[in-house]
Amino acid sequence: MNYAAFIPIMMLWIIILANNRKKKQIIRNMIERKNKSGKEKLEMIELAKRYIGKECIFYVYDGNQIVGVLKEVTDGGLLIENGKHEDAVNLDFILRIREYPRDKKGKK
Repeated sequence: MNYAAFIPIMMLWIIILANNRKKKQIIRNMIERKNKSGKEKLEMIELAKRYIGKECIFYVYDGNQIVGVLKEVTDGGLLIENGKHEDAVNLDFILRIREYPRDKKGKK
């Protein structure tokens, strides 16, 4: 067996796993900091209530986006209807809420 090819492959896996673990730790730290200040959470709830009934784009920590109509805002989360189903999203994971962009004629 050729160990010269095996060692770089193992090093690559170690780097990938370490990077993934570091990303999760950063997200965890951001959520903990956000939970410590209750004032910021109340502000986010009040701002989210402005978008009830509107089609929005919700940006979350892992880089994904959720598109749907905001139905309900509670202390801990959002109820989002997108197409055929509803999603409940923890408010701590939301980075940004943006109304879905439309052109002058009102089209998507």
